[in-house]
Amino acid sequence: MPIGLSATSLESWFNQGQSYDDYLANAPEKATPWRDNDARCVLSDNQQTLLNSFTRTMNVLCLSGVWCGDCSSQGPMLNAIASGSPNIELKWLDRDVAKELSDHLAINQGNRVPTVLFMSEDFEPVSVMGDRALARYRAKAAKSLGAYCELPIAMIPEDEFQATLQDWLNEFERVQLLLRLSPRLRQRHND
Repeated sequence: MPIGLSATSLESWFNQGQSYDDYLANAPEKATPWRDNDARCVLSDNQQTLLNSFTRTMNVLCLSGVWCGDCSSQGPMLNAIASGSPNIELKWLDRDVAKELSDHLAINQGNRVPTVLFMSEDFEPVSVMGDRALARYRAKAAKSLGAYCELPIAMIPEDEFQATLQDWLNEFERVQLLLRLSPRLRQRHND
């Protein structure tokens, strides 16, 4: 959890964020891999049904880099998930522009991307996930016999891509259930 970040501070950072399209427009020459992966992010009927069941508002902020290979594959997944539910508000910030926030959200002492901050409707922090989903780490570990760094243009195999999409969706679902079962929010919403 982001220590030292108040809901007011997180709301301010969130309000500085951009929509997916506006974020990619900042570096159109580097957005091609993102756009290529947009077409691969097709939610199944079951995944869409799950997203349609979300009732709590989730504010989600992604620290990213348009230049980043992991971001160019996972960013479109996050966008597809957020687009699948009217209760998910997703904004994007460049990690290097939002260095102060990135420092607060460091993972293993690194300013990793993508780093996704999940917040409640009133910007209370709920979860932080990044820089790769479990399926991506499993694939990286399986390939890791020496130095390895994926290029932004390298396409992730379809099975790994779909497993990574599901990992991200699972985290959105976990956060939604946490919000749905929160005594504080249940009292607020009388449910």
